Amino acid sequence: MKAIHPQGSAMQGFDAEFKDLDQYIRVITDRIWEGRRIDDIRQYYSDPCVVETPSSVSTSLQAVVDGTKATLVMFPDRRLLAEDVIQSGDAAGGFLSSHRIISPMTHLGDGTFGKASGKGVQVRTIADCVCKDNRIVHEWLVRDQGAIALQIGMTPKSLAQQWINERGDFAKPVAGAAPAGYVSHVSTHPHAQAYAQAIQALSRGQADAMGVYDEAVHHLGPNGSTRYGHVQTLEFWAHLFSNFAVQSFTVEHLALQSDPTRPARIAMRWRVKAVHAFDNKFAQCQRDMVKPSYEKDTNREIEIMGINHAEMVNGKVIREWVLIDDVALWMQVLSGKKA
Repeated sequence: MKAIHPQGSAMQGFDAEFKDLDQYIRVITDRIWEGRRIDDIRQYYSDPCVVETPSSVSTSLQAVVDGTKATLVMFPDRRLLAEDVIQSGDAAGGFLSSHRIISPMTHLGDGTFGKASGKGVQVRTIADCVCKDNRIVHEWLVRDQGAIALQIGMTPKSLAQQWINERGDFAKPVAGAAPAGYVSHVSTHPHAQAYAQAIQALSRGQADAMGVYDEAVHHLGPNGSTRYGHVQTLEFWAHLFSNFAVQSFTVEHLALQSDPTRPARIAMRWRVKAVHAFDNKFAQCQRDMVKPSYEKDTNREIEIMGINHAEMVNGKVIREWVLIDDVALWMQVLSGKKA
């Protein structure tokens, strides 16, 4: 029988081998994926366990196992290389690990991405996992599916249309709540609050919110894109939010982690409810920033589920990772419910 941390310890309820949440999430990810110990999912996930992505919701442990196996059929050499783990919470109510991963892999098997293309792919994912008593008990996951589409010779739009043809119209169920006792952390640290307020302001077309960014900011966005500096970063937000009439912007999780040898790191999960209708809210920006890019308005209801990581120095964002599933966005534009 494995020893566990005693009551009152920082990692109460977790196996004694794990000294902190960072080590826990890195080790179990390595065992399941790098070690191909798929059955360890049954040890480290609860059943049921809600897993929400921008296009789907699953509830059973078996769904996690099946999804992992299906991914390895398509990408048998997939790696999960941890870029960062930003944590919040505690053992009593549940930790949350916001785990940013880069996965180099090769499309060698048939599956949901079509016939094997043989092409090399690298894709970024952020998984927000509620961890309690040595198990993941709830998960929000955003993978850059658009980057996979582009690297195997498709587009986010064409992959979205393929999935609609296979599955029918976009129909995502409402995800169940996180387990009782877990309260999502929303940091009150001034830098975390300034960052969250800036993204919310950008969703309303307030370009002056760019003041939270360093002039030389390095931005890594959806579809494997990379941008540098204020102008290109603003272009991204204007391009995204001008295509949708934003009705609400909700910060679901916000954490700031400070370590002596690193910049302050922020993890933020957010959700936008919007209507697919071009809205030139960034009228003061250059015209090429705000052109429609999701075809003609459909007035369909749209949900954007995003997870951001950011690094800050002296209160300014120097690096930012924005995870949005552009394929899920296109699926909603191409099918979806009429507003």
